[in-house]
Amino acid sequence: MSGPPVTAGSRSATLGMMSTLENDLRAALDGEVDFSVRCRAEYSYDASVYRRVPVGVVFPRTADDVAAAVRAAREHDVSITARGAGTSIAGNAIGEGLVVDFSRHMNRIVELDPERRIARVEPGVVLDDLNRAAGRHGLRFGPDPSSRSRCVLAGMIGNNACGTRALVYGRTSDNVESLDVLRYDGTALTVGAHGKEPADPFIEELRALRDRHLATIRTSLGRFPRQVSGYGLEHLLPENDFHVARALVGSEGTCAFTLGATLRLVSEPETKVLVIAGFPDFVAAGEAVPRVLEFGPDACEGLDAQIVAMARGSDRSGLPEGTSWLLIELTGDDAEDRARALAREFPGAVVETDPLRQAAVWKIRTDGAGLATRAPDGSQAWPGWEDSAVPPDRLGAYLGELRQLFARFGVHGAAYGHFGEGCLHIRIDFDLATERGRKTFREVIEEATRLVAAHGGSPSGEHGDGRARSEVLPLVYDDAALKAFREFKGVWDPEGRMNPGILVDPEPIDDRLRTEGMRPRPRTFLPFAADNGDFRQALHRCVGVGKCRSDHGGVMCPSYRATHDEKDSTRGRARALEEMLRGDLDTEGWRSESVHEALDLCLACKGCASDCPVNVDMATYKSEFLHHHYRRRLRPMAHYSMGWLPLWLRLARGPLRAASSPGRLARSLAGLGKRLGGVAPERDLPAPAKQSFTRWFRRHHRAPGGDRRQVLLWPDTFTNHFTPSAARAAVRVLEDAGYEVIVPQAQVCCGLTWMSTGQLTMARRVARRSLEAIHPYAARGIPIVGLEPSCTAALRGDWEKLLPGDERLADLKVRTFAELLEEAGWSPPHRERTAIAQIHCHQHAELGQDADLRLLAKAGVEITRPESGCCGLAGNFGFEKGHYDVSVKIAERDLAPAVRDAAPGTIVLADGFSCRTQIAQLTGREAVHLAEVLLPEEGPRDDHE
Repeated sequence: MSGPPVTAGSRSATLGMMSTLENDLRAALDGEVDFSVRCRAEYSYDASVYRRVPVGVVFPRTADDVAAAVRAAREHDVSITARGAGTSIAGNAIGEGLVVDFSRHMNRIVELDPERRIARVEPGVVLDDLNRAAGRHGLRFGPDPSSRSRCVLAGMIGNNACGTRALVYGRTSDNVESLDVLRYDGTALTVGAHGKEPADPFIEELRALRDRHLATIRTSLGRFPRQVSGYGLEHLLPENDFHVARALVGSEGTCAFTLGATLRLVSEPETKVLVIAGFPDFVAAGEAVPRVLEFGPDACEGLDAQIVAMARGSDRSGLPEGTSWLLIELTGDDAEDRARALAREFPGAVVETDPLRQAAVWKIRTDGAGLATRAPDGSQAWPGWEDSAVPPDRLGAYLGELRQLFARFGVHGAAYGHFGEGCLHIRIDFDLATERGRKTFREVIEEATRLVAAHGGSPSGEHGDGRARSEVLPLVYDDAALKAFREFKGVWDPEGRMNPGILVDPEPIDDRLRTEGMRPRPRTFLPFAADNGDFRQALHRCVGVGKCRSDHGGVMCPSYRATHDEKDSTRGRARALEEMLRGDLDTEGWRSESVHEALDLCLACKGCASDCPVNVDMATYKSEFLHHHYRRRLRPMAHYSMGWLPLWLRLARGPLRAASSPGRLARSLAGLGKRLGGVAPERDLPAPAKQSFTRWFRRHHRAPGGDRRQVLLWPDTFTNHFTPSAARAAVRVLEDAGYEVIVPQAQVCCGLTWMSTGQLTMARRVARRSLEAIHPYAARGIPIVGLEPSCTAALRGDWEKLLPGDERLADLKVRTFAELLEEAGWSPPHRERTAIAQIHCHQHAELGQDADLRLLAKAGVEITRPESGCCGLAGNFGFEKGHYDVSVKIAERDLAPAVRDAAPGTIVLADGFSCRTQIAQLTGREAVHLAEVLLPEEGPRDDHE
């Protein structure tokens, strides 16, 4: 919907059209319609460098809904863009008209026939979900892009996705049998292989197009497997059975909507062996590819040192010497023999047969799209020249010349990709914030296109051309081929309203990049040191790879898993914040209600800080936003009740001790607190213990000092007041390990409850006062051990944000309970037991749990863990009014059913107070802290009245 400059009159007309279109859509659809500023902000981006603000977004439930949406768009002359997971790297899934999101509702596997090895799916089915269902029969869908945990099948069809094992399974186009499609004119039809039989006039029009351009199609298209740029007209050739469905694959939504697909499934090999070969640079790795292919691998993937350096938490020990590597997978009964023969070709190559170690190495490659966006020094890299491809025997020469091209323009890129098929993924450190940098962006893409064409290659090897490469197709294809593309588009979409600006009549490659139009750097309370103090740069970490939309594994993002609403994903929140800083769509600044709504269901679990490939830290962003949003304004009551909880508990401790019936008083205070404090009425408030840990510790007969090492036990608010039994057990274990336990004499608090509610001035004050209290111990080298993971993580990480530049922080040696015991060389008593372990989100994100798992193994405890990490309570989140249903839904995905199903004698282990509380309230089972599990016998417990 680009055109003349926007005036007051044109803006009014646009708003009027949007209102009428929205009303028409609401009347016609069973699915949702959202024209809000917040939703339009979220859908203005995909995983590319481009921004296009849509008029609105539709979430259809059925094919009839899609037809109604297309009809309404046609009546209002509005363009229309299909969207799945929004992971399109070339700008394929954004548009200024109506965006139709198929992922929320149209995600059923309609049929799975293991005998015929086919599956019929709706467009929004996630690849991993299909493979999970097919895997029960030893089958899978062949193409496996790294985004498989969230990408949808229609998106793969749209850009002809390939993935790691395309050497053996081919592209998506090779695995599609038929498609049910809808054109902009409202025509619905099913297309597949039409051979020589007579068909309807529309199909015959395509056959005539094929015949007119037969020579061009045969000579220009289908020359090597990864030639994806343009339309796949080679599938219309007679020798390819005039396969119209496969010709549509890779058309990027410019011809028709996919309403359903019939797909071919393949067998999953039982034996997989991984060979890892190291090289001095990626040119040498590329030159080795032809030799590797002689061994018949299923996969041959390239990886370079920058991506490995950014792979936080990944196991790099399996990589041999080098700065670039080939990951080569072989399958079959003779896979190991072939692998060892291949390894002998490359000195130092490693043969890996262990599936877990293979998975650790593959994870680095899978996260490449995110990891490549940041250099180790924190500088930003961008897609643009993202997935060019050449015939594999040309890859080494192409990489060498590409490196020279980059040097000429003063840019650098981290390379990885499908080297076995000559396909290179690369993110380049363009300076897109400046006019000069944007000019370089255009020049590099134009020159790189000429280079790839000279090597007989394609600008796109699997992600489509989109806005990133469509304009440069004339540098690759001659006029005859471009004419055939235009005619193909014209047969399907003569009005040019399906995803316009792509492939045919393209928009400029440097038009409306997402970095343009940003306001000056905002002043922030927190330092954002990893992003050069720039909140905008922090938000630009999110390049849209969408891992936060994954439904399985890790922690991120629990609220999205409960709602499947983009606004509740880390990416959706980042986009809303970015539009707030931009200021043209969302004009409310820090008072933005759109951002407030997007952040409302953020649990501040910090899962994104570790699970996101580029460590987007939405918990910190939320704290910063709430700080500004409520500055000099009345806050929600929950911020005063739960944000100030450490203070209220200290004030209540005296009356509770003095009361004749402390339990009754606690219940009365809890009831009053729920009514006045913004607490969800469905939620029970935990009662404080009769005696706090610090009061007990003052009377504790401590182990004699002597040669014992000292350790400072951090008396966090939750353990101290609610579950002091965990701290008492920790004291016994630490003393058994040879420590003299000390506890700060002053009142201390990490400040997390204030930080999570955005009360950053108070959080800083609390942190500074607590640091003053414990620094004399830390300055003497005494380690600090935490029992509550959220507070331990705050000491280790959040204090650096709250107290930037405070040199005293360098003296703090903060350890988890398990880490300290391992450092002491302590071995726990061994008793064979079973446990279900709930790892706290903050521990998953910032502390790690390897030491805990090793100690439990030594103690003879065999553990199982729920698949999805978050308990759903997350500090104050699950207590706040309006959050109860989502909080419970998160827990009921995996944790609560797993605990209920556990055998009666199974230990339920959860170090986090929130986790223990959620488990108790939803299952009736009592969870215990690691310290209580490691006691030689059951330790003392504090009774609650």
